[in-house]
Amino acid sequence: MSRPLEPQLRAGLQALELALDDAQIAALLGYVDLIQKWTRVYNLTAVRDPQDMLTHHLLDSLAVVRPLRQQLAALGRDESVRVLDVGAGAGLPGVVLAICCPTMTVHCVDTVAKKAAFVQQAAVSLKLPRLRGIHARVESLTEPYDVVCSRAFASLADFTQWSVGALAPLGVWMAMKGKHPAAELLALDPGVQVFHVEPLQVPGLDAERCLVWMRRA
Repeated sequence: MSRPLEPQLRAGLQALELALDDAQIAALLGYVDLIQKWTRVYNLTAVRDPQDMLTHHLLDSLAVVRPLRQQLAALGRDESVRVLDVGAGAGLPGVVLAICCPTMTVHCVDTVAKKAAFVQQAAVSLKLPRLRGIHARVESLTEPYDVVCSRAFASLADFTQWSVGALAPLGVWMAMKGKHPAAELLALDPGVQVFHVEPLQVPGLDAERCLVWMRRA
């Protein structure tokens, strides 16, 4: 049975050149349902309309899957890496990455307990055994992650400074941003090297998006 957002999601995946199976597509739609259900009670996200959730949340997060795969391939890594999503909120992009890349271990950290609890609930409901929600400040995490990512979380300087303790020695930072953050790049610590900035096209979203890749200098 086709669900209301399914045709648009499938069209978006095609535009992003992402091949997902029916079970993964069902999981993505189930995830949107979960966000809606929890948002009614816990105010997880400011976006309420399912149509907006699809473009602003789901497709926005799906837009990073291919660039992440390409970056891992360039680093000689497969998808069975450890990823930390910082200030994950409702699990964007962390939960989306866990659905699209099932061999990836994805931990979503947030200082708000109900948001970490939501990610835990999503892991159970959507049968994602490698997904985990962590209620903590990122500065307190010392386990090494191969990829530390964030979406609309903080300035690049704060993001890298707060999460450096969780970055594996050869790990990379992946920051999802709106417009090209030229001023933020200038404010980065000399210990952080930006090695790639790429524009992102989000289907159905008429707004600038880019991905900033960084590593230890």
